Amino acid sequence: MDLEILPVINRSELKQFIYLPEKIHSNHHTWVPPLYMHEWQYFDPRKNPAFSYSDTVLLLARRGKEVAGRIMGIINHRYNDLREEKRARFAYLETMEEEQTVHSLLAAVEDWSREKGMTKIVGPYGFSDQDPEGFLIEGFEHRAALVTYCNFEWMVRFVESAGYSKDIDYVTYRMSRTNPELHRRLAVLEKVIERILRRGNVELIELKTKKAAAKWAKAVFRLMNECYTARGIYGYDPLNEDEMDVLVKQYMPLLDPRFLKVIAKGSEAVGFMIAIPDITEGIQQARGRLLPFGFLKILRARNTARQLDLLLTAVKEEYRGLGLIGLLTGKMFLSAREAGMEVYDSHHIMETNKQMRTECEKLGGQLYKRFRVYQKDL
Repeated sequence: MDLEILPVINRSELKQFIYLPEKIHSNHHTWVPPLYMHEWQYFDPRKNPAFSYSDTVLLLARRGKEVAGRIMGIINHRYNDLREEKRARFAYLETMEEEQTVHSLLAAVEDWSREKGMTKIVGPYGFSDQDPEGFLIEGFEHRAALVTYCNFEWMVRFVESAGYSKDIDYVTYRMSRTNPELHRRLAVLEKVIERILRRGNVELIELKTKKAAAKWAKAVFRLMNECYTARGIYGYDPLNEDEMDVLVKQYMPLLDPRFLKVIAKGSEAVGFMIAIPDITEGIQQARGRLLPFGFLKILRARNTARQLDLLLTAVKEEYRGLGLIGLLTGKMFLSAREAGMEVYDSHHIMETNKQMRTECEKLGGQLYKRFRVYQKDL
């Protein structure tokens, strides 16, 4: 049958869009399903504030009644206005192993983007860098981490054959508790932590409860907005208050307060680091469903995890150079050691971020995954 590319126009089609990857990756052992409760919220304009400043299109590829693929097109006007760009994005591209379907879905989003006056398209990239970004291009043998793509190798070939080329790569390091470099580095950091705190005239906040963590959440997000915008982090779009509320609501139940470190000057956050125990095995066991008992499997995975995923970190510009990154890293790894963590995942690091890459390598980190965001002129 001929392939048709059609927009999602009702809830039944949205359900097909959301659950299609489950069919595509049914025998893909490294794939981790999303939390479907979050997916329904993400694709709902009434619940996701990003729709208020973005143009979007959801498309399904069909052969008769059979769904063969999906894609989302996004134009984030807030980001484009801030950077004075005319950039569209494609996201959530999933298909069977069919080059024609990949090309047809990409072409449909490209046509939509041109009609909207855009001159460039990048992807995979969602509304913001809080969403999955970049196709996996190295490390296919490893299980996916939270909020990352887990695609087949052929997807990369098909996207490149559609005329896309590299825009930026992200790298991920893995560090082992038994690595002697990590032990040496932590021994040094333990000796200088108190000196760093005195020299910076700041306080390290070690949080004990989720209630305490929630009180610092917006201060952390505001600092992230300030730091990531000032440093021109690739694709970063400052969060508004509503978006902060959504993230707190979604991720606070999954966080372990021991792995949220805040450096404060009075009541102001001047640095932070957030990590989360690897819960992906629990999400796999729950098949992405929190109810009726999926959340218990995820909590059990969190409580028994031996891998810690390092998600976000930032230090206020005027406090850089005082050793606060080392302080946060040292305290995080000491807490992880006390919790029995054996492996540490750096999560996405821009390939151009020499400081973070050097820090990982000092800790004995080995690069084991690479992700690529693609671009194409329209």
